[in-house]
Amino acid sequence: MERLQDTLGRTFPYLRLSVTDLCNFRCSYCLPEGCFDHHHNNALSINEIRRLTLAFAAVGTQKVRLTGGEPTLRKDFLDIVSTVKQVPGIKKVAMTTNGYKISQCITQWKDAGIDSVNISIDSLDPKAFELITGHDRLKDILKGIETGLASGLSKIKVNAVLMKGLNDESLDSFINWVSNKPVSLRFIELMQTGSNTRFFNDHHVSGMKIYDDLINRGWKTLPRELDAGPAQEFYHDDYRGRIGLIMPYAPDFCHNCNRLRVTSQGQLQLCLFASSGIELRDLLQSDDQHEELVIRMRESLKLKEASHFLDQGITGMTRNLAQVGG
Repeated sequence: MERLQDTLGRTFPYLRLSVTDLCNFRCSYCLPEGCFDHHHNNALSINEIRRLTLAFAAVGTQKVRLTGGEPTLRKDFLDIVSTVKQVPGIKKVAMTTNGYKISQCITQWKDAGIDSVNISIDSLDPKAFELITGHDRLKDILKGIETGLASGLSKIKVNAVLMKGLNDESLDSFINWVSNKPVSLRFIELMQTGSNTRFFNDHHVSGMKIYDDLINRGWKTLPRELDAGPAQEFYHDDYRGRIGLIMPYAPDFCHNCNRLRVTSQGQLQLCLFASSGIELRDLLQSDDQHEELVIRMRESLKLKEASHFLDQGITGMTRNLAQVGG
């Protein structure tokens, strides 16, 4: 079947699928007061997820990332992983987690079919980590990473949102941390959402500052894989780990967009900062609706914009990142 593509010819081998919008952390840039407005009990069922993944695989999707909220809050998370993994055409199943259960569960995730794990760690200082997330869990999360590496899970990435006055002075400690760890550490430029405008104005740091610093330190850029996320990755001959930069305010950030999002309620998001979602859930109720579902997906791609409008302060319907899966 012909691959899914938009009017600019961009194709989409990568699906970010939110399985819940519930999160148990209180990260200062996302849910500082906690997660009270959620639809956890009405999230997509396993059968709906299977039908959705089958449709995306039929039009060229090869990689699915399970997100949230915090995806492991789903009691059936391992069943979701194995269901997605078994869909013909899906070559990689990844997940993004706040790491709350990682030290106990990372081996189970791998055994169920997870190929790579992204963990949010916004500081390597326990006090700063607790201040940002609301949880004193850094020690357990770092232990979980070691467990994952020991179990043979070779693709582990750590995400750190850069924030002025909170963790932007920690660049050296982060870089030193990957000197002997085979992980990819990605610095994410703080993004404005509908609920964090004041926080964004107070704490935003340009990713270009980090880019220039890395180049001056001798880091070199790596080519981007077809189904990779938006990070520009760097390597250094003296370090086992890699560094990535996600800079959504860069002028060409959306030029090679290769991913689509589906919320835990079954809405297709053409962009993280789209003004509205496109309903798919009504076509996930029966295996007989497969062709109609694919047609709707194709028609929806005609509406995808060339880029987001973050540089104009337009954040669309995204109140917080947990709502859509980041």
